[in-house]
Amino acid sequence: MRQRSVPVAPAPGVPAAGLELDALLLLTFGGPEGPDDVLPFLRNVTRGRGVPADRLAEVAEHYQRLGGRSPINDQSRELLAALRAELAPLPVYWGNRNWRPFLREAMAEMRADGVRRAACFVPSVFASYSGCRQYRENLADALVGLSAGGEGGGDGDGLAPGDGSGGAGGQPGGGPELVKLRVFFDHPGFIGPMVDRVAAAVETLPASRRADAQLLFVAHSVPRWQAVESGPSGGAYPRQLAAASELVARGVAERHGRAHRWDVAYCSRSGSPRVPWLEPDVGARLTSLAAAGVDTVVIVPIGFVSDHMEVIEDLDRVALGRAEELGMIAVRAGAVGADPRFVRMIVELVAERREPGGPRPALSSLGPLPDVCPVDCCSSPATADRRPAAAGTRADAVGRGRFRRDAEPSQAGGHPDGDRGVGGTGDTG
Repeated sequence: MRQRSVPVAPAPGVPAAGLELDALLLLTFGGPEGPDDVLPFLRNVTRGRGVPADRLAEVAEHYQRLGGRSPINDQSRELLAALRAELAPLPVYWGNRNWRPFLREAMAEMRADGVRRAACFVPSVFASYSGCRQYRENLADALVGLSAGGEGGGDGDGLAPGDGSGGAGGQPGGGPELVKLRVFFDHPGFIGPMVDRVAAAVETLPASRRADAQLLFVAHSVPRWQAVESGPSGGAYPRQLAAASELVARGVAERHGRAHRWDVAYCSRSGSPRVPWLEPDVGARLTSLAAAGVDTVVIVPIGFVSDHMEVIEDLDRVALGRAEELGMIAVRAGAVGADPRFVRMIVELVAERREPGGPRPALSSLGPLPDVCPVDCCSSPATADRRPAAAGTRADAVGRGRFRRDAEPSQAGGHPDGDRGVGGTGDTG
């Protein structure tokens, strides 16, 4: 695969001057660590969304089947340890959106340690409200909470309400200045490991079935409005999914000397049935493939960086179970995890913010994305003036900006948090 790299002259959204960074913050979704944590965790995920108790109990059973412990925190710890080893002496902190260690606890620790400016890495492959801007809103809430004198913790989400006003340089509240690392869907440090994992999965199939195996790339479904609003110019989520899938499929073809048919599907659709989400669902796509005579499939979790609960539930249990019912031979490829190349990619993204004139690797014509999210990037239709978001522009810091699409109320479906509901499990990223 041919690697692209942006010229030395800074592109739009790329600061002309380098930044002095004191730390890296790994910002992840979080998950329960034991049976007693499951329901409090799910209440954190769904706070303010009116999700019925029986639905929470149903999702809780997914965790209880694995002893009430999500794999996501252990996988985050593995990535954290690898980053600390690669980036030393730069300190690396870790905070979660929905469970311990909470984001505001990490922010309070950084402030106590004298951190002035920190890069933030969110392990979301593609641009979307849920995978990018919402985390930036979480950062803004945490900063406002710090300026109010709190340190988070407890069974809440570690965030605090606030209007996000004030703060210099597009920075709401008090605490370290935050800068977000760019989305990495077509970075060779992500694509290369995924090629290896898909190629390895193909090789586990019976030799007679490998050549005809179909690759089915799966990402988390999102409401259609999120897909329309995603990215600097809109429509980024499905385009980035297709681009990453094509890159991996091409890499596998180069590895094996033959091309595999491939397609994309989505999992974990939730929320009101009145709100349109991206389709097809992975189960529905498997059904249509079987009807078309496809009998061998490799399911690829291209939209997830770790083999966490959502992958285990929605792909390993539900999707592979559906494939078996349809008489298919199906396997699932592994996620990128803490592959050394992925870890190195994060180190390189940090270097990009420190030295903006350096290389910015990208394998597709869609990348690399800007370092600084434009004010209309991944916007929300909930209100005319959105929630404050940190690690972006000055306008974002006070919740300014517009909704790109004139969506009908039935399409927008209210606040995006309500649209998300509870997915297959609650783990994402």
